Amino acid sequence: MSAAKRWLEPFAWDFVVAQNEVLCNQKSAHHGPTSDGHEIGKQLWEEARQQEMSLFETIDVCRKCHRVAPFTNFNGNTFSAIARIIIRKLNLPPEQDFLIRSLAGHIVAGVASDEEINAFKKFSDSLKLER
Repeated sequence: MSAAKRWLEPFAWDFVVAQNEVLCNQKSAHHGPTSDGHEIGKQLWEEARQQEMSLFETIDVCRKCHRVAPFTNFNGNTFSAIARIIIRKLNLPPEQDFLIRSLAGHIVAGVASDEEINAFKKFSDSLKLER
């Protein structure tokens, strides 16, 4: 069984909003909530922050939040950036870090192949975390 923990706990919704704002400002794009996805995304995120999950489940929450599009721009970039932060905290060897971040990014963006999803799930299941 994979290691479960509260991977998203450090990332309050205010952090997610600020992350999106930074990304929008860098590209001179409008930053703001969407009328149909913002509250759904916020609720999904805040509920997930309180749950212990595998890394795979955590990345899937990022994918789901991207899909409901809580922001007017850069939803995928926002949740992929958070996924990258989480992966970097694992302190993996550089080559493995790059590969796992890439797989996570593809999953969040919704473009991962079955092979990529299975590889990431296998990695997630292999984690043994100290509590």
